[in-house]
Amino acid sequence: MDDVKDDAKVVFRRVEVLTGSGRRRRWSAAQKSLIVSQSLEPGVKVTEVARRWQVCPQQVWGWRREAHIGGLTLPSSTAPSSALSFVPIVEAPASLPLSTDAREAQSGQASSDALPSIEVRLAGAVVRVGSGTNLELLTEVLRAVRASAA
Repeated sequence: MDDVKDDAKVVFRRVEVLTGSGRRRRWSAAQKSLIVSQSLEPGVKVTEVARRWQVCPQQVWGWRREAHIGGLTLPSSTAPSSALSFVPIVEAPASLPLSTDAREAQSGQASSDALPSIEVRLAGAVVRVGSGTNLELLTEVLRAVRASAA
């Protein structure tokens, strides 16, 4: 029995199990844009999206960078927008009664006959707007404040 190999006498061997595709995957532009758009949603972490798609997080960051410079087209609803936009200002009807919070706020002011107003803080400036303000004028003022900060 001299032909018995020494390897057969070992009780256990180390076994490595390879999972995954084992080959380099190709991602279409549509798949990349879908993955990137999912990673751009508010509150979503890139690592979660990468894990869901079985991609390395660095790959997702690379695709995001590619989308930022314009090399990857994203759906228009999720494309990162560099232009800022304002929340529309809607004037409330004057016939609505003031809430208790608004009454308490007015009672602390020096003038008790003051109308309700809002305060807009934008680019280091504070604009106080009364209830009878012309909305077109207010829009122009806010645009000018924003432009002066740039």
